[in-house]
Parts: sequence; structure tokens; C-alpha cells
Amino acid sequence: MEAKKTFFNLPEEKQKRVLETALEEFSEKGYQGASINLIVSRLGIAKGSIYQYFNNKKSLFLYIFDYVVELVRKRLKRVKEETKEAPTFERIRRSLLAGVDFIEHHPSIYRGYLKMMFEREVPFRQELLRKIRLFSSDYLTSLLMEGRDRGEIRKDVDLETMVFLLDAVMDRFLQAYAVSYLDSGLHLHQATRPEIEKRIGELVGVLQQGIGR
Repeated sequence: MEAKKTFFNLPEEKQKRVLETALEEFSEKGYQGASINLIVSRLGIAKGSIYQYFNNKKSLFLYIFDYVVELVRKRLKRVKEETKEAPTFERIRRSLLAGVDFIEHHPSIYRGYLKMMFEREVPFRQELLRKIRLFSSDYLTSLLMEGRDRGEIRKDVDLETMVFLLDAVMDRFLQAYAVSYLDSGLHLHQATRPEIEKRIGELVGVLQQGIGR
């Protein structure tokens, strides 16, 4: 979903402030509860100004979604490039750790993701969640295919099954880290960094026993 030309005419710092302020509102209250009035109040601009940048609340929300996906894409691309010579399960470990770091630095983005997971009134919700899962699947598929070509991943296990399993485990781990009531016993929410890294190492070790060679 495109913003209007007037939005792109803004200085980059102001564009970022508009997006981050709106993101904070959506992540706190969900799509239905988010208020354009409160967004413009936080920004200190007239209400009409936001409609010079976006057609309506839906177009603002959808643009923010694409903005967030691009942030995640850039982070994972960097991880992939930085670990291209590393063993496959080290790459998986670093990818999961990157997810933890992303939540730490962008908590409102992850809160927004969880809101979208559970709020049915989000526009194009199914398509947006499908896009997230497809993005994650493509990333993990490339890692596992490279690992299989190197002889580090079992060839007798279906690749799609491995991707589904890995995606589910990583997503669930990050949920447990981000939200205390989603933690089912690992005590990740208030864990120290060494404890988080230990848990990730244990998790990756179990995966390696199952699908590694």
C-alpha cells in the first residue's frame, strides 16, 4: 500500500517519526482501537495533515506493515550474509538470536505482530499473516537447502516438513520471550542474556539431533 507523494516529500526523519508514532498506537490498541486523533496529537500536527500523507487509517496501517516487513528483511539478510561460511545450525542459532535482538530494539513492532495474530478485524489480516509466514518460510528454506547441499542436513527428511517445524519452533520461542503469559515453563521473559543464549543453544541442539547429519 503506497503512501501519497506528499509523504515522500517529507524529510526522512519526519517520515520515520510519523511511522513510529502510528506504529506505537497500533501496537498498543490494535487496528480497531487505534485513534488517528491520538496519532496526530502525539505528532503535534493537524488532523488533516495525516490525510495529506495517507488516504485513511487502513492505508496508513498497511504502509506500516510493509515498512516493518522491510526492517525485518534487512536484518535477516544481514544475518544470512554474516553467517554464510558458518555451519547451518550456527546460522539457525544466530537467526533466532537476531529475533530476540529485534524484539529488544523494536518492542512495539512485535506487539503489533501479536495484536494482528489475535485481532480478527485487521484489514486483509489473512493475507498479511500469510505474507509473514511466506517470508519466514523462504528464509528458512534457503538456509536448510544450503545446509543439505553441504551435507549438514538429512536428505531423507522432507524439506517442507523441516521448514514448518523450524518456523513454528522459532516463532513460539520468540512469543515466549516477548510475553510472560505465553511462556510455558522456559522462563524466558525475564531471563538474562546468557540464559537466553543457553536456551537457544539447547533448542538448536535438539533440532540438530533430529534433522542434522
